[in-house]
Amino acid sequence: MQRYLDYVRYEKRLAERTCTLYALDLDKLARCAADAGVPLLQLQSAHIRRCVAQMHAAGRSGRGIALILSGWRSFFRWAARQGLVPHNPVQGVRAPRVPRPLPKALGVDEAVLLADFEKPTADPWLEARDAAMVELLYGSGLRVGELAGLDVAPSPAAERQGRGWIDLQAGEVHVLGKGGKRRSVPMGAAAQQALQAWLALRAVPFARGAVDAALFLGRRGKRLTTQSIWARVRQRSQQAGLRSPVHPHMLRHSFASHVLQSSGDLRAVQELLGHASIASTQVYTRLDFQHLAKVYDAAHPRARRKP
Repeated sequence: MQRYLDYVRYEKRLAERTCTLYALDLDKLARCAADAGVPLLQLQSAHIRRCVAQMHAAGRSGRGIALILSGWRSFFRWAARQGLVPHNPVQGVRAPRVPRPLPKALGVDEAVLLADFEKPTADPWLEARDAAMVELLYGSGLRVGELAGLDVAPSPAAERQGRGWIDLQAGEVHVLGKGGKRRSVPMGAAAQQALQAWLALRAVPFARGAVDAALFLGRRGKRLTTQSIWARVRQRSQQAGLRSPVHPHMLRHSFASHVLQSSGDLRAVQELLGHASIASTQVYTRLDFQHLAKVYDAAHPRARRKP
């Protein structure tokens, strides 16, 4: 198990969060083997199916089980290549089918309300930073990890450690996405203005000390964590008066949905989001239809039957 975790961390260079999830999945696999009374590498498809049935009976969602099975499948695929097992016992085992939920996205008015929100009484440093974060998340559709990993400028250290950077002059954000894939995403005029305002204040509290290369800093001058970004976006959405708390990935969903509604160009949205497969992007076509259905119900005189 440790050899496999080293493989995904150092050879495949998966994100730290992904490696942590793989480790948790392997712990579940070890418990499955213990319950079956067989060594880990002697598990058979029947044992895996029994574990799936137990997880489903315990109330775990089909989506959650599918993610666990994906981790197990990857482990046994690696083990087969190492000659540790003759075949992959997870191959062909599927999670219970469940309807795929639509990603939660804000309406255009709500997204603009959040992006335009200003809190006059707030600390100007915090206000400028949080406003710039929201503009980049919604305006460029970044993942929260991609946002946290941005530096102010390119450097050999950023390249070496897999970080991204911004180019205000070109109006582009260069990010390192999932699977170590780099992509460049345009940033809008509003995001550029917000970033210029933030960069003018960014280093002020740390004038006497070294400043981290990170674009977004915390109070101590260190790179802001993804957890802190989640908390700040949630707090800002509540202060802006939105009906439900907003998280960073909701802004990414909103970006994709709104671009698709306006352009109808699914391939372009795929490139902007950095999806390896068009299938991951196609879910936004369902969001688009949902929007059209609401417009139809609200506008067409024969859309709803009168009781």
